[in-house]
Amino acid sequence: MSKTAAREGALETRGIEPVPDHERTARTRGLFPTWVGANISVLLLTMGASLIVAYHLNFWQALVVAAVAPVVSYGLVGLIGIAGKRGAAPGMALSRAVFGQRGNLLPGSLIWVARWGWETINAVTGAYALLTILDVALGIKASGVLDLVTLLLFVIATFVISGLGISAVQKCSKYATYLFGVFSVLVLGYLAVHTDWSRVMHGGAGSTASLITAVGMIAAGGVSWIPSAPDFTRYLPRTASSRAIVGQTVGGAGIVVLPLVLMGAVMAVGTPDLASASDPVSFLGTILPLWLAVPYLLIAVIGMLLINSMSMYSAGFTAQTLGFRIPRHWAVSVNAVISLALGGVLMLVASSFMGSFIAFLSMLAVAFSAWTGVFGADMLRRKEYDPRALADTTRTSAYWYRRGFSPAAVSSWAIGLISGLLFTTSDWFTGPLATNNPVGEYGLGWIAAIVISAALYLLLPKPAMPAPAEPEAAPTEERVPAAV
Repeated sequence: MSKTAAREGALETRGIEPVPDHERTARTRGLFPTWVGANISVLLLTMGASLIVAYHLNFWQALVVAAVAPVVSYGLVGLIGIAGKRGAAPGMALSRAVFGQRGNLLPGSLIWVARWGWETINAVTGAYALLTILDVALGIKASGVLDLVTLLLFVIATFVISGLGISAVQKCSKYATYLFGVFSVLVLGYLAVHTDWSRVMHGGAGSTASLITAVGMIAAGGVSWIPSAPDFTRYLPRTASSRAIVGQTVGGAGIVVLPLVLMGAVMAVGTPDLASASDPVSFLGTILPLWLAVPYLLIAVIGMLLINSMSMYSAGFTAQTLGFRIPRHWAVSVNAVISLALGGVLMLVASSFMGSFIAFLSMLAVAFSAWTGVFGADMLRRKEYDPRALADTTRTSAYWYRRGFSPAAVSSWAIGLISGLLFTTSDWFTGPLATNNPVGEYGLGWIAAIVISAALYLLLPKPAMPAPAEPEAAPTEERVPAAV
């Protein structure tokens, strides 16, 4: 967050318009706690358990998955984040330069809808953590009414943090990082003493296909952050190190993902039901002693709040790029209401939380990857963005291209998206090319989406890039108020 913005108050007052150079005073080291906070999720424990139970990997294979997945996914997050320092605007606003003012509505709408599911999963997990605390600490059992009350409280808290803006998100991430570190060490110590390590270390190895598929499953969470990466780097100065952006992003995520996934894998040896639990949180109340379970669950609630706040923060920008003519903090409220409604359905109706979650991750990764391929390929040739053209959504915009569309970008995105789905397998959908080939069998549909969309975009003829205007002269978006 810039010093100028900080002096204006707690509420971030900038929308999707590019940040002027004099406000870009953030530092790359601030990205580390941001991406730590984006990964403080007990879902990683459950996903780690699924490596042992569902994918039949051994501990050493789980270690490989836990180490490789964040490097791959958050490496991409960091690379796309470089666009934030180049254009000083949110990711989906910069995307207008690639897809065209109208063309950007297509991937933007899909990404916005996908965020509904991601925020719903996070909200439900946070609500389950609150329910578990009430159960183990006070003996209050869950009920349909209590489920909805905890969900409502979680969503309201999320709305408050994300509505305040980037400064509130980053401050909360900083303190949550310290708390998470302390109690994770305590949990690791407890597991080290009470785990049957002979069973953990001598499990049978899984297949190579399962190993690679598992990397994709863990990486999918990181992939979902790729379009949002510039949202958290737009306050960095133009001189900020690109290497530092990638390094801080990968480091912040990896320092959380690695231990949490391994902790889940270790826990699964004694509690195999963890991987298929309808409630992915309550197991902590049975595995850990009360003195450790309650504070750790409280940190889990804080972590899920941060994750959802970051997601809704970005979703507010996405809504504005789609034409919602409301301030950012009110655009955030749209996603809050949607996650509340969908979360209530998931908590009261869904029979398998993890089954729904993993199926969702498979589809989510493909949806975000097709955009990543096109946008990433465009970054190879585009070093700057025209702030005036980004804000101008009329035919006079330099990013209007052909009737508001960039044919190369839109067609590459659509073909990449469809191709990725053809190779994808999940509980909800199985593509016709998902079997009898390495791409489908190894769960690489999301990689196929990136490669195909990027290759097509590089090969197809593209519109000429306009010479960017001076960033300090950038106007605010006419259709979206600047006071957000």
